Amino acid sequence: MTPWLHIVGIGEDGLSGLTPAARAVVDAAEVIVGGDRHHSLTPDNTAERIAWPSPFNALIDQLVALRSRRVVILVTGDPLWFSVGARIGRAIPPAEIVYYPQVSAFQLAAARMGWSMADLETLTVHGRPVAQMIAFIQPDARLLILTTGAETPGQIAEFLLARGYGASRMTVLAAMGGPDEQRFDGTAEGWNHIVPAFNTLAVECIAAPGAALMPRVPGLADDLFRSDGTMTKRELRAVTLAKLMPMRGALLWDIGCGSGSVAIEWMRAARYARAIGIEPRADRRAMAADNAQALGAPGLQLIEGEAPDALADLPAPDAVFIGGGLSPAAFAAAWGALRPLGRLVINAVTLDSERQLLDLYKAQGGELVRISVDRASPLGGLTGMKPQMPVTQWSLIKR
Repeated sequence: MTPWLHIVGIGEDGLSGLTPAARAVVDAAEVIVGGDRHHSLTPDNTAERIAWPSPFNALIDQLVALRSRRVVILVTGDPLWFSVGARIGRAIPPAEIVYYPQVSAFQLAAARMGWSMADLETLTVHGRPVAQMIAFIQPDARLLILTTGAETPGQIAEFLLARGYGASRMTVLAAMGGPDEQRFDGTAEGWNHIVPAFNTLAVECIAAPGAALMPRVPGLADDLFRSDGTMTKRELRAVTLAKLMPMRGALLWDIGCGSGSVAIEWMRAARYARAIGIEPRADRRAMAADNAQALGAPGLQLIEGEAPDALADLPAPDAVFIGGGLSPAAFAAAWGALRPLGRLVINAVTLDSERQLLDLYKAQGGELVRISVDRASPLGGLTGMKPQMPVTQWSLIKR
């Protein structure tokens, strides 16, 4: 089929910045779709104009209805880099679409800052929870962030300051590549600029001696989580996540999630990883929600209930962790829902649960291990090693 939909990236320099091929499709368009800013960059074109619909999902139906016409969608920068191009490409066959990339806001910002694109993280909080950037706050990290409005840099400054990164350098860049380009420089602890709503934020993270260390490798310090004491502790959590194997975009069911420590570390460990926590107690769901917000995993979904009943209508997972509420029915439901190559990990601390794991190991195979951790503690005037309660762990890959 001949492509009828053209998605064109455009910058602040408007039509003059387009390649000849992109300029030609814009000039020949019968319909142009875009935001007010995009339409203002092409004022002399006589094509029919359509604004972004609300809700945005209605756009696909509108576009399909225009299939017999020459349609151009104008977007900012690269249509396939945190933009609408990917969303449209999932709904309309690729053979019907031609993309025309423009220099992205990330590339322009990196050029303004003199930063190598290979040595930084590119993030968007545009239309998404701003707190998700917390997972990327680390010493000496460089971040380029597409913001969600004029207030976003101030919110991010507060996140940095609260975690001991108040000296971090922040730069807001707006209208890059156009005659009205603006730049605002400052630090997180002194940020007081009033900036345009449409902007890109550059952050160079600078840690104070007492700053929180929160790597995305699993095994965050226990005291970073609110808990009633029933959480999966640091060393065991690191081993558990290694067996669950977080991967980009993968979904975890955390059954009996408690304070949410395993689910949160799963989401932090891989870009766009998702997690659903199933927990019957409201107080623990509240703690999990607070922990998710504070540690950069605001997308954690929390569900009231117990396995197996609470699992019935959930999307199929790539991994399942059962940290509480183990039963034959819970295992059967989780194992049946798990996708091929999915990973299942169950931790047990009681003899009753251990007996179930032994039966499962004999019937299903997998790997059965006992994990013991000793921690130093005062012993009179000296120091001794105090053993923690040992945990038996069974893990299995669905092949």
